[in-house]
Amino acid sequence: MLNKDQASERAQAAVERAVANGAEAADANFIANEALSVAVRLGALEEVERSEGAELTLRVFLGRKSASVSTSELTDTALDTLAERAVRMAREASEDRWSGLAPADRLLHGSPPALDIDDGADVSPETLKERAMEAEAAARAVDGVTNSEGAGASASRSVVALATSHGFAHGYAATHHAVSASVVAGKGSGMQRDHASHATRHESALEAPGDIGARAGERAVSRLNPARLSSGTMPVVFDPRIGASLIGAFVGAISGGRIARRTSFMQDMLGKRVFAPGITLRDDPHRPRGLRSRPFDGEGLPVSPTVIVEDGMLETWLLDSASARQLDLEPTGHGGRGGGIATSNLYMDVGNITPTALIEDIEHGVWVTELIGQGVNPVTGDYSRGAAGFLIEGGEITRPVAEITIAGNLKTMFLAMTPANDLRFRYGVNVPSLRVDGMTVAGD
Repeated sequence: MLNKDQASERAQAAVERAVANGAEAADANFIANEALSVAVRLGALEEVERSEGAELTLRVFLGRKSASVSTSELTDTALDTLAERAVRMAREASEDRWSGLAPADRLLHGSPPALDIDDGADVSPETLKERAMEAEAAARAVDGVTNSEGAGASASRSVVALATSHGFAHGYAATHHAVSASVVAGKGSGMQRDHASHATRHESALEAPGDIGARAGERAVSRLNPARLSSGTMPVVFDPRIGASLIGAFVGAISGGRIARRTSFMQDMLGKRVFAPGITLRDDPHRPRGLRSRPFDGEGLPVSPTVIVEDGMLETWLLDSASARQLDLEPTGHGGRGGGIATSNLYMDVGNITPTALIEDIEHGVWVTELIGQGVNPVTGDYSRGAAGFLIEGGEITRPVAEITIAGNLKTMFLAMTPANDLRFRYGVNVPSLRVDGMTVAGD
Protein backbone atom coordinates (compact mmCIF):
# COMPACT_ATOMS: atom_id res chain seq x y z
CA MET A 1 0.00 0.00 0.00
CA LEU A 2 1.23 3.49 -0.80
CA ASN A 3 2.34 5.73 2.04
CA LYS A 4 0.72 9.14 2.46
CA ASP A 5 3.40 10.96 0.46
CA GLN A 6 3.14 8.52 -2.44
CA ALA A 7 -0.65 8.78 -2.31
CA SER A 8 -0.46 12.58 -2.45
CA GLU A 9 1.91 12.36 -5.43
CA ARG A 10 -0.48 10.10 -7.36
CA ALA A 11 -3.42 12.39 -6.64
CA GLN A 12 -1.40 15.40 -7.73
CA ALA A 13 -0.29 13.59 -10.89
CA ALA A 14 -3.93 12.96 -11.83
CA VAL A 15 -4.80 16.63 -11.34
CA GLU A 16 -1.85 17.75 -13.47
CA ARG A 17 -2.93 15.46 -16.29
CA ALA A 18 -6.48 16.79 -16.12
CA VAL A 19 -5.27 20.37 -16.47
CA ALA A 20 -2.98 19.35 -19.33
CA ASN A 21 -6.03 17.87 -21.08
CA GLY A 22 -7.98 21.12 -20.85
CA ALA A 23 -9.65 21.09 -17.46
CA GLU A 24 -10.03 24.55 -15.95
CA ALA A 25 -9.89 23.08 -12.45
CA ALA A 26 -9.64 19.63 -10.92
CA ASP A 27 -9.24 17.68 -7.72
CA ALA A 28 -8.39 14.08 -6.95
CA ASN A 29 -9.35 12.03 -3.91
CA PHE A 30 -7.36 8.90 -3.14
CA ILE A 31 -8.12 6.25 -0.56
CA ALA A 32 -6.39 2.93 0.03
CA ASN A 33 -7.24 0.34 2.65
CA GLU A 34 -5.75 -2.85 4.05
CA ALA A 35 -7.97 -4.86 6.37
CA LEU A 36 -7.83 -8.17 8.19
CA SER A 37 -10.79 -9.68 10.05
CA VAL A 38 -11.53 -12.96 11.79
CA ALA A 39 -14.96 -14.35 12.66
CA VAL A 40 -15.69 -17.25 15.00
CA ARG A 41 -18.86 -19.01 16.09
CA LEU A 42 -19.48 -21.59 18.78
CA GLY A 43 -15.78 -21.82 19.50
CA ALA A 44 -14.76 -22.57 15.93
CA LEU A 45 -13.10 -20.44 13.29
CA GLU A 46 -15.71 -19.37 10.77
CA GLU A 47 -13.94 -16.90 8.47
CA VAL A 48 -10.65 -15.14 7.91
CA GLU A 49 -10.83 -12.28 5.45
CA ARG A 50 -8.02 -10.10 4.15
CA SER A 51 -8.77 -7.25 1.77
CA GLU A 52 -6.69 -4.63 0.07
CA GLY A 53 -7.83 -1.95 -2.32
CA ALA A 54 -7.16 1.52 -3.63
CA GLU A 55 -9.25 3.99 -5.58
CA LEU A 56 -8.55 7.41 -7.02
CA THR A 57 -11.43 9.64 -8.05
CA LEU A 58 -10.67 12.54 -10.38
CA ARG A 59 -13.14 15.41 -10.65
CA VAL A 60 -12.70 17.97 -13.42
CA PHE A 61 -14.40 21.29 -14.16
CA LEU A 62 -15.02 23.11 -17.43
CA GLY A 63 -16.75 26.30 -16.39
CA ARG A 64 -19.76 25.09 -14.43
CA LYS A 65 -19.69 21.67 -16.06
CA SER A 66 -18.06 18.82 -14.18
CA ALA A 67 -17.49 15.08 -14.29
CA SER A 68 -15.96 12.49 -11.98
CA VAL A 69 -14.20 9.26 -12.92
CA SER A 70 -12.60 6.65 -10.66
CA THR A 71 -9.87 4.08 -11.13
CA SER A 72 -7.94 1.53 -9.13
CA GLU A 73 -5.05 1.65 -11.59
CA LEU A 74 -2.41 4.19 -10.58
CA THR A 75 0.19 3.91 -13.34
CA ASP A 76 1.06 6.97 -15.42
CA THR A 77 -0.69 5.41 -18.42
CA ALA A 78 -3.85 4.74 -16.39
CA LEU A 79 -3.89 8.33 -15.10
CA ASP A 80 -3.48 9.64 -18.65
CA THR A 81 -6.54 7.66 -19.71
CA LEU A 82 -8.47 8.75 -16.60
CA ALA A 83 -7.82 12.44 -17.24
CA GLU A 84 -8.76 12.24 -20.93
CA ARG A 85 -12.01 10.43 -20.12
CA ALA A 86 -12.96 12.83 -17.32
CA VAL A 87 -12.46 15.94 -19.49
CA ARG A 88 -14.36 14.35 -22.34
CA MET A 89 -17.28 13.55 -20.04
CA ALA A 90 -17.29 17.06 -18.56
CA ARG A 91 -17.70 18.59 -22.01
CA GLU A 92 -20.96 16.67 -22.38
CA ALA A 93 -22.26 17.37 -18.88
CA SER A 94 -24.99 19.85 -17.98
CA GLU A 95 -24.09 23.00 -16.08
CA ASP A 96 -24.35 23.34 -12.33
CA ARG A 97 -24.01 26.96 -11.30
CA TRP A 98 -22.90 26.03 -7.78
CA SER A 99 -20.19 23.51 -8.62
CA GLY A 100 -16.47 24.18 -8.28
CA LEU A 101 -13.47 23.71 -6.05
CA ALA A 102 -13.20 25.19 -2.59
CA PRO A 103 -11.86 28.76 -2.61
CA ALA A 104 -8.08 28.76 -2.98
CA ASP A 105 -7.59 31.24 -0.15
CA ARG A 106 -9.49 28.96 2.26
CA LEU A 107 -7.40 25.82 1.69
CA LEU A 108 -5.21 24.37 4.42
CA HIS A 109 -1.74 25.90 4.35
CA GLY A 110 1.29 24.42 6.06
CA SER A 111 1.51 20.96 7.58
CA PRO A 112 -1.67 19.15 8.69
CA PRO A 113 -2.06 18.73 12.46
CA ALA A 114 -0.79 15.52 14.09
CA LEU A 115 -3.76 13.60 15.46
CA ASP A 116 -2.17 10.28 16.57
CA ILE A 117 -4.66 8.19 14.58
CA ASP A 118 -2.19 5.74 13.03
CA ASP A 119 -0.44 2.97 14.98
CA GLY A 120 0.54 0.86 11.97
CA ALA A 121 -2.13 -1.85 12.51
CA ASP A 122 0.38 -4.70 12.28
CA VAL A 123 -1.80 -7.44 13.80
CA SER A 124 -1.57 -11.15 13.00
CA PRO A 125 -4.54 -13.39 12.14
CA GLU A 126 -3.67 -15.49 15.18
CA THR A 127 -4.02 -12.49 17.48
CA LEU A 128 -7.36 -11.56 15.99
CA LYS A 129 -8.59 -15.14 16.33
CA GLU A 130 -7.61 -15.17 20.00
CA ARG A 131 -9.51 -11.95 20.62
CA ALA A 132 -12.63 -13.19 18.87
CA MET A 133 -12.49 -16.53 20.69
CA GLU A 134 -12.04 -14.82 24.05
CA ALA A 135 -14.95 -12.46 23.44
CA GLU A 136 -17.33 -15.24 22.39
CA ALA A 137 -16.27 -17.55 25.21
CA ALA A 138 -16.94 -14.82 27.77
CA ALA A 139 -20.35 -14.11 26.25
CA ARG A 140 -21.35 -17.79 26.18
CA ALA A 141 -20.19 -18.21 29.78
CA VAL A 142 -22.91 -15.84 31.01
CA ASP A 143 -25.67 -17.84 32.68
CA GLY A 144 -28.74 -17.84 30.44
CA VAL A 145 -26.93 -17.49 27.11
CA THR A 146 -28.01 -20.39 24.87
CA ASN A 147 -26.53 -19.68 21.46
CA SER A 148 -24.11 -17.45 19.63
CA GLU A 149 -24.36 -15.38 16.49
CA GLY A 150 -20.57 -15.14 16.56
CA ALA A 151 -17.74 -12.85 17.52
CA GLY A 152 -15.20 -11.00 15.45
CA ALA A 153 -12.00 -9.03 15.62
CA SER A 154 -10.50 -6.80 12.96
CA ALA A 155 -7.64 -4.44 12.20
CA SER A 156 -7.33 -2.08 9.25
CA ARG A 157 -5.25 0.78 7.99
CA SER A 158 -6.25 3.46 5.48
CA VAL A 159 -4.30 6.08 3.59
CA VAL A 160 -6.20 9.16 2.38
CA ALA A 161 -4.91 11.89 0.08
CA LEU A 162 -6.34 14.92 -1.68
CA ALA A 163 -4.86 17.15 -4.37
CA THR A 164 -6.40 20.14 -6.13
CA SER A 165 -5.38 22.34 -9.04
CA HIS A 166 -5.26 25.22 -6.56
CA GLY A 167 -2.03 23.72 -5.22
CA PHE A 168 -3.26 21.65 -2.29
CA ALA A 169 -1.70 18.17 -1.89
CA HIS A 170 -1.74 16.36 1.46
CA GLY A 171 -2.40 12.91 2.84
CA TYR A 172 -2.71 11.05 6.11
CA ALA A 173 -3.00 7.51 7.45
CA ALA A 174 -5.41 6.11 10.03
CA THR A 175 -5.90 2.75 11.71
CA HIS A 176 -8.95 1.01 13.16
CA HIS A 177 -9.14 -1.91 15.62
CA ALA A 178 -12.38 -3.57 16.75
CA VAL A 179 -13.80 -6.51 18.68
CA SER A 180 -17.47 -7.52 18.79
CA ALA A 181 -19.72 -10.33 20.00
CA SER A 182 -23.41 -11.15 19.54
CA VAL A 183 -25.24 -13.88 21.43
CA VAL A 184 -28.72 -15.28 22.09
CA ALA A 185 -30.34 -15.91 25.45
CA GLY A 186 -33.38 -18.06 26.22
CA LYS A 187 -35.13 -20.69 24.13
CA GLY A 188 -37.94 -21.03 21.61
CA SER A 189 -40.21 -18.03 21.15
CA GLY A 190 -38.69 -16.41 24.22
CA MET A 191 -35.20 -15.97 22.74
CA GLN A 192 -33.54 -12.57 22.89
CA ARG A 193 -30.30 -11.36 21.32
CA ASP A 194 -27.91 -8.53 22.01
CA HIS A 195 -24.35 -7.53 21.25
CA ALA A 196 -21.39 -5.47 22.40
CA SER A 197 -18.39 -4.02 20.62
CA HIS A 198 -15.48 -1.67 21.00
CA ALA A 199 -13.45 0.17 18.35
CA THR A 200 -10.30 2.28 18.68
CA ARG A 201 -7.61 3.89 16.57
CA HIS A 202 -4.80 2.31 18.61
CA GLU A 203 -4.63 -1.39 19.38
CA SER A 204 -3.36 -0.64 22.88
CA ALA A 205 -6.61 1.16 23.76
CA LEU A 206 -8.93 -1.78 23.01
CA GLU A 207 -10.96 -3.11 25.90
CA ALA A 208 -10.23 -6.67 26.98
CA PRO A 209 -12.15 -9.02 24.64
CA GLY A 210 -13.50 -10.90 27.66
CA ASP A 211 -15.10 -7.73 29.01
CA ILE A 212 -16.73 -7.03 25.64
CA GLY A 213 -18.08 -10.56 25.40
CA ALA A 214 -19.38 -10.60 28.98
CA ARG A 215 -21.23 -7.36 28.32
CA ALA A 216 -22.88 -8.87 25.23
CA GLY A 217 -24.02 -11.89 27.23
CA GLU A 218 -25.33 -9.85 30.12
CA ARG A 219 -27.26 -7.59 27.78
CA ALA A 220 -28.91 -10.53 26.04
CA VAL A 221 -29.92 -12.21 29.31
CA SER A 222 -31.29 -8.96 30.73
CA ARG A 223 -33.81 -8.82 27.87
CA LEU A 224 -35.47 -12.17 28.66
CA ASN A 225 -39.19 -12.32 29.47
CA PRO A 226 -40.13 -8.82 28.27
CA ALA A 227 -43.22 -7.24 29.76
CA ARG A 228 -46.12 -5.84 27.76
CA LEU A 229 -46.65 -2.09 27.81
CA SER A 230 -49.87 -0.12 27.50
CA SER A 231 -49.82 2.76 25.04
CA GLY A 232 -49.56 6.28 26.34
CA THR A 233 -47.56 9.48 26.64
CA MET A 234 -44.52 9.20 28.88
CA PRO A 235 -40.84 10.07 29.31
CA VAL A 236 -38.38 8.10 27.18
CA VAL A 237 -34.69 7.80 28.10
CA PHE A 238 -32.25 6.97 25.31
CA ASP A 239 -29.24 4.85 26.22
CA PRO A 240 -25.96 6.47 25.04
CA ARG A 241 -25.30 3.73 22.48
CA ILE A 242 -28.47 4.60 20.55
CA GLY A 243 -29.05 8.24 21.52
CA ALA A 244 -26.48 9.29 18.93
CA SER A 245 -29.04 8.51 16.20
CA LEU A 246 -31.05 11.56 17.31
CA ILE A 247 -28.00 13.75 16.72
CA GLY A 248 -27.48 12.12 13.34
CA ALA A 249 -30.97 13.20 12.29
CA PHE A 250 -30.23 16.72 13.51
CA VAL A 251 -26.96 16.90 11.55
CA GLY A 252 -28.78 15.87 8.38
CA ALA A 253 -31.32 18.63 8.99
CA ILE A 254 -28.68 21.38 9.27
CA SER A 255 -26.61 20.28 6.27
CA GLY A 256 -26.20 23.00 3.70
CA GLY A 257 -27.71 20.99 0.87
CA ARG A 258 -31.03 20.51 2.68
CA ILE A 259 -31.14 24.10 3.80
CA ALA A 260 -30.43 25.35 0.28
CA ARG A 261 -33.19 23.11 -1.12
CA ARG A 262 -35.52 24.13 1.72
CA THR A 263 -36.27 20.51 2.58
CA SER A 264 -35.35 20.53 6.27
CA PHE A 265 -37.37 20.67 9.46
CA MET A 266 -34.64 23.01 10.77
CA GLN A 267 -35.24 25.55 8.00
CA ASP A 268 -34.90 29.19 9.13
CA MET A 269 -33.72 28.17 12.62
CA LEU A 270 -30.16 29.57 12.47
CA GLY A 271 -29.56 31.71 15.56
CA LYS A 272 -32.70 30.37 17.22
CA ARG A 273 -33.37 27.90 20.00
CA VAL A 274 -33.42 24.31 18.74
CA PHE A 275 -32.50 22.38 21.92
CA ALA A 276 -33.36 22.83 25.56
CA PRO A 277 -31.32 25.46 27.46
CA GLY A 278 -27.96 24.13 28.65
CA ILE A 279 -27.43 21.72 25.76
CA THR A 280 -24.25 22.23 23.72
CA LEU A 281 -23.26 20.18 20.68
CA ARG A 282 -19.66 20.20 19.41
CA ASP A 283 -17.68 18.81 16.49
CA ASP A 284 -13.99 18.18 17.20
CA PRO A 285 -11.88 16.94 14.26
CA HIS A 286 -8.68 17.36 16.28
CA ARG A 287 -9.50 14.94 19.08
CA PRO A 288 -6.36 12.79 19.58
CA ARG A 289 -7.06 9.21 18.49
CA GLY A 290 -10.68 10.13 17.70
CA LEU A 291 -12.55 7.66 15.51
CA ARG A 292 -13.44 10.46 13.08
CA SER A 293 -10.48 12.79 13.55
CA ARG A 294 -9.11 14.25 10.33
CA PRO A 295 -6.57 16.98 9.49
CA PHE A 296 -8.59 18.52 6.64
CA ASP A 297 -12.01 18.10 5.09
CA GLY A 298 -12.92 16.43 1.81
CA GLU A 299 -12.24 19.64 -0.11
CA GLY A 300 -8.87 20.49 1.46
CA LEU A 301 -10.17 23.10 3.88
CA PRO A 302 -8.69 23.27 7.37
CA VAL A 303 -10.87 21.85 10.11
CA SER A 304 -11.19 23.07 13.66
CA PRO A 305 -13.38 22.43 16.71
CA THR A 306 -16.83 23.87 16.08
CA VAL A 307 -19.68 24.69 18.44
CA ILE A 308 -22.79 23.76 16.47
CA VAL A 309 -25.33 24.32 19.25
CA GLU A 310 -24.54 26.42 22.31
CA ASP A 311 -26.90 26.60 25.27
CA GLY A 312 -29.63 25.28 22.98
CA MET A 313 -29.10 27.87 20.22
CA LEU A 314 -28.16 26.85 16.66
CA GLU A 315 -24.88 28.58 15.84
CA THR A 316 -24.08 27.37 12.32
CA TRP A 317 -25.16 25.37 9.30
CA LEU A 318 -22.76 22.65 8.10
CA LEU A 319 -21.55 23.75 4.67
CA ASP A 320 -19.40 22.43 1.87
CA SER A 321 -18.37 24.82 -0.90
CA ALA A 322 -21.36 24.13 -3.15
CA SER A 323 -24.01 24.69 -0.47
CA ALA A 324 -22.10 27.72 0.83
CA ARG A 325 -22.31 29.32 -2.61
CA GLN A 326 -26.03 28.62 -2.77
CA LEU A 327 -26.58 30.26 0.61
CA ASP A 328 -24.08 33.09 0.03
CA LEU A 329 -22.07 31.97 3.06
CA GLU A 330 -18.58 30.62 3.71
CA PRO A 331 -17.84 26.87 3.85
CA THR A 332 -17.42 25.56 7.38
CA GLY A 333 -14.83 22.81 6.81
CA HIS A 334 -17.42 20.05 6.75
CA GLY A 335 -17.04 18.96 3.14
CA GLY A 336 -17.16 15.21 2.58
CA ARG A 337 -15.13 13.23 0.08
CA GLY A 338 -17.04 13.26 -3.17
CA GLY A 339 -19.47 15.99 -2.11
CA GLY A 340 -21.98 16.64 0.64
CA ILE A 341 -21.14 17.29 4.27
CA ALA A 342 -19.34 15.18 6.85
CA THR A 343 -18.84 15.75 10.55
CA SER A 344 -15.96 14.41 12.63
CA ASN A 345 -16.04 13.59 16.35
CA LEU A 346 -19.49 14.94 17.16
CA TYR A 347 -20.60 15.01 20.77
CA MET A 348 -22.99 16.59 23.26
CA ASP A 349 -21.63 18.16 26.43
CA VAL A 350 -22.48 16.40 29.68
CA GLY A 351 -25.49 17.45 31.67
CA ASN A 352 -25.63 18.28 35.36
CA ILE A 353 -27.29 15.15 36.77
CA THR A 354 -26.47 11.48 37.08
CA PRO A 355 -28.39 8.81 35.14
CA THR A 356 -30.00 7.81 38.44
CA ALA A 357 -31.22 11.35 39.05
CA LEU A 358 -32.38 11.54 35.43
CA ILE A 359 -35.03 8.88 36.05
CA GLU A 360 -35.79 9.13 39.77
CA ASP A 361 -38.96 11.21 39.25
CA ILE A 362 -40.31 9.05 36.40
CA GLU A 363 -43.27 7.03 37.65
CA HIS A 364 -43.88 5.33 34.32
CA GLY A 365 -41.54 5.50 31.34
CA VAL A 366 -39.13 3.59 29.11
CA TRP A 367 -35.34 3.29 28.92
CA VAL A 368 -34.64 2.53 25.26
CA THR A 369 -31.60 0.40 24.37
CA GLU A 370 -32.48 -0.61 20.81
CA LEU A 371 -34.09 1.17 17.87
CA ILE A 372 -35.52 -0.59 14.83
CA GLY A 373 -36.09 0.86 11.36
CA GLN A 374 -35.59 4.41 10.16
CA GLY A 375 -38.81 6.34 10.66
CA VAL A 376 -37.52 9.92 10.46
CA ASN A 377 -39.08 12.44 8.08
CA PRO A 378 -36.29 14.94 7.28
CA VAL A 379 -38.76 17.53 5.98
CA THR A 380 -41.23 17.62 8.88
CA GLY A 381 -39.16 16.13 11.70
CA ASP A 382 -41.78 13.50 12.44
CA TYR A 383 -40.18 10.59 14.29
CA SER A 384 -41.42 7.02 14.73
CA ARG A 385 -39.17 4.04 15.50
CA GLY A 386 -39.63 0.50 16.70
CA ALA A 387 -37.88 0.07 20.03
CA ALA A 388 -36.94 -2.23 22.88
CA GLY A 389 -35.50 -1.57 26.31
CA PHE A 390 -36.65 -1.51 29.92
CA LEU A 391 -39.55 -0.14 31.88
CA ILE A 392 -38.95 2.70 34.32
CA GLU A 393 -41.31 2.29 37.27
CA GLY A 394 -41.26 4.40 40.39
CA GLY A 395 -37.96 5.99 39.42
CA GLU A 396 -36.15 2.70 38.83
CA ILE A 397 -35.28 0.56 35.80
CA THR A 398 -37.24 -2.67 36.22
CA ARG A 399 -38.43 -5.17 33.59
CA PRO A 400 -37.42 -5.53 29.93
CA VAL A 401 -39.91 -4.43 27.30
CA ALA A 402 -40.05 -5.19 23.58
CA GLU A 403 -42.16 -4.65 20.47
CA ILE A 404 -43.01 -1.05 21.17
CA THR A 405 -43.01 2.06 19.00
CA ILE A 406 -41.87 5.48 20.17
CA ALA A 407 -43.02 8.58 18.32
CA GLY A 408 -42.83 12.35 18.40
CA ASN A 409 -41.51 15.28 16.41
CA LEU A 410 -37.78 15.99 16.56
CA LYS A 411 -38.24 19.73 16.93
CA THR A 412 -40.34 19.16 20.05
CA MET A 413 -38.14 16.31 21.27
CA PHE A 414 -34.96 18.40 21.13
CA LEU A 415 -36.61 21.15 23.15
CA ALA A 416 -37.75 18.60 25.75
CA MET A 417 -34.36 16.90 26.06
CA THR A 418 -32.31 16.53 29.26
CA PRO A 419 -28.79 15.03 29.17
CA ALA A 420 -27.17 13.12 32.02
CA ASN A 421 -23.51 13.35 33.00
CA ASP A 422 -22.39 9.90 31.74
CA LEU A 423 -20.76 10.91 28.45
CA ARG A 424 -18.06 8.51 27.21
CA PHE A 425 -16.16 8.74 23.93
CA ARG A 426 -16.74 5.34 22.31
CA TYR A 427 -18.15 6.12 18.86
CA GLY A 428 -17.96 8.66 16.07
CA VAL A 429 -20.98 10.43 17.60
CA ASN A 430 -21.17 10.44 21.39
CA VAL A 431 -23.93 11.54 23.75
CA PRO A 432 -24.79 10.93 27.40
CA SER A 433 -28.06 9.31 28.42
CA LEU A 434 -30.86 11.51 27.07
CA ARG A 435 -34.31 11.98 28.55
CA VAL A 436 -37.14 13.22 26.36
CA ASP A 437 -40.44 13.97 28.08
CA GLY A 438 -43.86 13.68 26.46
CA MET A 439 -43.20 11.05 23.82
CA THR A 440 -45.93 8.79 22.50
CA VAL A 441 -45.25 5.11 23.21
CA ALA A 442 -47.36 2.45 21.50
CA GLY A 443 -47.47 -1.02 23.03
CA ASP A 444 -50.50 -3.27 23.50
